[in-house]
Amino acid sequence: MGSNGVTGRSAPTSTHFRPKMVVGAFPIAKLLYLGVKQLSKPVANRIKAGARRSEFFKNYICLPPAQLYHWIEMRTKMRIMGFRGANIKPLNEDAAAELGAELLGETLIFLVGGGCMVLEYTRQSANSRRKEDELDQTLNHLQTQIAELTFTTETLSAQLREVNRQLVSFPTPSKK
Repeated sequence: MGSNGVTGRSAPTSTHFRPKMVVGAFPIAKLLYLGVKQLSKPVANRIKAGARRSEFFKNYICLPPAQLYHWIEMRTKMRIMGFRGANIKPLNEDAAAELGAELLGETLIFLVGGGCMVLEYTRQSANSRRKEDELDQTLNHLQTQIAELTFTTETLSAQLREVNRQLVSFPTPSKK
């Protein structure tokens, strides 16, 4: 006999309780983030190479966001340091193309990561909705069974009352 009086079993301890969702989800999310980051680095490098090769890509896709980013960054730094009316010079073309390609690569990483999060949220929502539907079906089934059992119990109770009434109405045998 075990310590709890049951053969072959030991008492459950608090160390056996492990929340599966938190333990399982955190490393997977971290691994997914790391995977997205590693996979998107070559894509970011290809974007940079494309910015160096293609004038259209450089002039219309990489340079405008880079110059805007540079302007916002420098304006913010100047305001923090107390220079309100300082004129901000634009970046040279090579630095702007490099910064624009970097921004585009980081945006791509962010979008892929965000897309993965949206897909995971959608998947979790669908699983949750499916489980709720299953629970609703089980609850409805149980309520139907309870109603049927209630009806059967009432029917049997009525039949028992009828049998008891008939028993009472029989004449009792006379004693001699």
